[in-house]
Amino acid sequence: IAVAGGTGGIGRAIVRACVADGRKVVVLSRKSSAGSEQGAPVVQVDYTDTALLEDALKSHQIGTVVSTLAVLTSNEAEINLVSAAEASSCTKRFIPSSWGIAYTEEEGKLFPPAGLKLDVLSKLKKSNLEYTRVNCGFFLDYFGMPKIQSFLQPTTIVVDLNNNTAGIPGEGNTPVTFTHTTDVARYVSKALDLPKWKPDSYTIGDKITWNDFVELAEKTKGVKFNVQHDSIETLQKGQITELPAHVPVYPYFPKEQLQFVFSVFGLWFEGGAFNLHPGQGSLDLNAEFPEIKPLTVKDVLQ
Repeated sequence: IAVAGGTGGIGRAIVRACVADGRKVVVLSRKSSAGSEQGAPVVQVDYTDTALLEDALKSHQIGTVVSTLAVLTSNEAEINLVSAAEASSCTKRFIPSSWGIAYTEEEGKLFPPAGLKLDVLSKLKKSNLEYTRVNCGFFLDYFGMPKIQSFLQPTTIVVDLNNNTAGIPGEGNTPVTFTHTTDVARYVSKALDLPKWKPDSYTIGDKITWNDFVELAEKTKGVKFNVQHDSIETLQKGQITELPAHVPVYPYFPKEQLQFVFSVFGLWFEGGAFNLHPGQGSLDLNAEFPEIKPLTVKDVLQ
């Protein structure tokens, strides 16, 4: 198993889960080989060179590539990784870096990173590799830090737990799927043993509306939150309620940019894009591995 981008974020969680399951894992990283990550050797790669990538996959006898590469402004690294995996005689399977929802073409046009991920998926569909895109909803990690360990960077969206404030998109009655990266990682590691994959796999840690989420947070903390609702019209203008936790991040994530990104997510939350339902032609990893008891919103808030 090779985990691309395994030195941080969800990649790091997947490496840890695979190592815990006794798998032979290598971490592909742009950085110079820094010894090991979570007990797995780190292999330095150049994502601009497909031939060298292919050599790395062959020399480490990689059967499956799990990509957790950041696909924000460019998908070149992941496109090259798919090409290398296809060319490598020993590589048969690939999990692309999607980790969210089953993006549609329409969502890809609205939000460039989603479009880039769809391009990678399109390349995989045309390849000879068996692949599955893992849809896990929104990461629950953001609401459990620092109490519950996570390798993600802190982000505050919709509910600002530290400041007892919320800016709920729309009416807030649409269910949203949340899964903690620790659980996504456990499901992914187990899925590596499945004899057959399907193009889409689903992991559902919990499903709850934003209104119920805030109510649960209020009950847990014993305080009333200051709650605003952002109308669809406001969200369509690329605007959201500013939460106190947003202000300190503006030097790194400018206000206009943050508001646009979070307004897109707001439209998706309210529109049901995060209300995941494993379809007939997909893999329901919760059903496949009932022994995994994923964290719920209540677990994380308590």
